[in-house]
Amino acid sequence: MIDDLSAEERATLLDAAEQAVREAVAAEVMPRFRQLASHEIDVKTGPHDLVTVADRLAEERLTAALPALLPGSVVVGEEAVSADPGVLDALKGPAPVWIVDPVDGTRQFVHGDPGFSTLVALAREGEVLASWTYAPATDRMAVAVKGGGARLGGEPLRCGAAQPGELLEIATSHPDFTSLEEDEAFARLVVDGVAPRPCGSAGLEYLHVAQGTLDAVAFGWENVWDHAAGLLLVAEAGGASATMSGEPFALTGGNALPFTAARDGRTARRILELMRGSGLPRRTDQGGR
Repeated sequence: MIDDLSAEERATLLDAAEQAVREAVAAEVMPRFRQLASHEIDVKTGPHDLVTVADRLAEERLTAALPALLPGSVVVGEEAVSADPGVLDALKGPAPVWIVDPVDGTRQFVHGDPGFSTLVALAREGEVLASWTYAPATDRMAVAVKGGGARLGGEPLRCGAAQPGELLEIATSHPDFTSLEEDEAFARLVVDGVAPRPCGSAGLEYLHVAQGTLDAVAFGWENVWDHAAGLLLVAEAGGASATMSGEPFALTGGNALPFTAARDGRTARRILELMRGSGLPRRTDQGGR
């Protein structure tokens, strides 16, 4: 699909998708940042799972704009799936799919915290081909293309490698969203030399890994809109990822959880070994989350 396009056509598509993201956010998200009324905020599955009018309207705009850029493509958006889980079936079909998270980090957005993002990925038959990670409060746009690298503000992104012996900083699933089994896996990261903390916006945490300012993420949920863009971003910046089974993360679900994405393969393997249970001694302090 993208490979079938000329260099000029590919550049045009990438630029147009970026512009669509920027326009949707400018129209529906940023005017409501720190301006939300109580009636514009709803609860979905629980008190920590929020949705706002900005989420819904931004997704509606992107659902209208993105397929027009690539005839035959469809959209899988977080809010559309919330209303109809059958929308996810498009990930198993032959059509190109735009995977959309209109506001990643809705809780932060609701509380006036700038740590939220808008995530878009273009995938086909389970493979992510391009992604856009936009942090609108700081106007940072990261774009990744499979086989074409990752860029932030037009400049190349490289994860770099975590240095042996240095403290590994890891963002893990926030405890508000984890099961007992996942809590046990993340608790195994509380060892000497490792500093886990709860994550904020998943999209921004992936960006931090791609920038080399965070060593890894480890997540216990597989909502595709949270991860598709970031996994490609980290991969194209030179990082590595895997699920607990050692297999790549599958967009269609059924993954062995938790999974990790890290600055390099050695770090990813160490995190998976710890979460599986390595027998290493626990720290004696109460550091971590």
